[in-house]
Amino acid sequence: MLANRISPSAKFALIASFGGFVFGFDASVISGAIGFISEQFSLDEWQQGLVVSAPTLGAIIASFFAAFLSDHFGRRNTLIAVALLYIVSAYFSAIASDFESLVLARFIGGLAFCSLLITPMYIAEISLAKSRGRLVSINQLNIVIGLSVSYFSNYVLLQLGHAEGNTLTLLGIHAETWRFMLALELVPAMVWFFALFLLPKSPRWLVLKNHQADAKAVLNRLFSKTEVDAQLQEISVIENQQSAFLTRFKGLFTSKVRLALLMGITLAIAQQISGINVIFFYAPVIFEQSGIGTDAAFLQASWIGAINVLFTLVALITIDQFGRKPLLTVGLVGVCISMFICSYGFKQATYQINDKDVAALVATHQNLNASSFSPLLSKVYTSDIAFKNAVVEAIDEQQFRQVGSELLMRATDINAGLVLFGITAFVASFAMSLGPVMWVFFSEVFPSELRSVGISLLALINGFVSFLVQLVFPWELATLGAATTFLIYGVFAFLALVIIMRFLPETKGQSLEYLSQSNKC
Repeated sequence: MLANRISPSAKFALIASFGGFVFGFDASVISGAIGFISEQFSLDEWQQGLVVSAPTLGAIIASFFAAFLSDHFGRRNTLIAVALLYIVSAYFSAIASDFESLVLARFIGGLAFCSLLITPMYIAEISLAKSRGRLVSINQLNIVIGLSVSYFSNYVLLQLGHAEGNTLTLLGIHAETWRFMLALELVPAMVWFFALFLLPKSPRWLVLKNHQADAKAVLNRLFSKTEVDAQLQEISVIENQQSAFLTRFKGLFTSKVRLALLMGITLAIAQQISGINVIFFYAPVIFEQSGIGTDAAFLQASWIGAINVLFTLVALITIDQFGRKPLLTVGLVGVCISMFICSYGFKQATYQINDKDVAALVATHQNLNASSFSPLLSKVYTSDIAFKNAVVEAIDEQQFRQVGSELLMRATDINAGLVLFGITAFVASFAMSLGPVMWVFFSEVFPSELRSVGISLLALINGFVSFLVQLVFPWELATLGAATTFLIYGVFAFLALVIIMRFLPETKGQSLEYLSQSNKC
């Protein structure tokens, strides 16, 4: 009964957007693995950043070709190739034998991240204006579900790594838990790969390729008779104006679409520079900074994933009711406040160890010498940077990597509840605003003939900023400290809020063709 009530557009949108689940899982599963990888391969801060950010670098490269590939081979066929890249990346990431091969495997997976711009484009092209925002947002919902599932699977595998049992020992989960974390992505990637063959080709792409009869056949599968005729006429008018790629790229910089481009760039930068992927991809690391320990950090990351899903659902339900701009405004206010709360929480923290803490560490780590900690006893440190530097000076970098999480748990005196509230509020605010709304805005703000190149350019900018933020974060944490790092993210979010409130146009409820011919955007 439920299947009969779901429109064909919604059914196909669900299939296409399952790639969002694969992306979310791929992007965030590293959050649980990076600590184990860093210890096994003896990575420094910059190498850790490169392992985490390598997929984003691949996404930047893919952004250069996504528009051409989706226009030349079609949205569906390009997505099939993307799913295959996810499969290859997951397999070779799980069997990587060194830092270099792991970075390469994750880079290959990053090439598949162009699905982030192709999927919204495809869904927008098989949807009516009244439901387009909701259907495009399904992709973001799947992304956050993938994020949440990866956090949960990481936590389960971590517990299995602690458990006893001959089967677990035989599988090697105890020794190399991170490989199982990364390999698990193979399951959803393969499901998506085969499901994509059920999708029809985009009717807009078929018209672009002069296959009007095929386009009409697809539209008949999607809409009622009256809707089909109207959609086909509108598509034909716009696609007849299609021009060469270079001409279309130059068209992005004309006065007609200047505001659309500038607002798109603002959203592309704001989404990443607010620090969202730092939270998603380094969640356990950040929670360990608050002194709650490794197991609790992994569990807390799972709760963050659930909050992300819940508030993405809020956006999914309300985006076509309240509009794009109100959600962005309210969400960005929440992002700013929550980042400032996190900064304040870390700023108030102090760090101190005593004889009891040292004895407990030495008991569980035989390679440690209790006397090495003597210079640290009875001293109170008011910043995480000063404390970490003192510990590294007392022992060494390699030993600190092994005991850092446990040491922080014992030494940190912080209002952990305040920090956890700030991070939770940040994720909730982002999930109902910048997360889904940005891609909806991208998919509808450009004229039809400029849409693919426009989204590709904005995805390129978004990916480049994301790469820089992910790459630099471990260095920021080690050099500037958590308080300053979160303060920086809050300031950037505030600047984005001011620009969006002043200049962003509302695109709710308008047909793609109306927006194409309007000077509003």
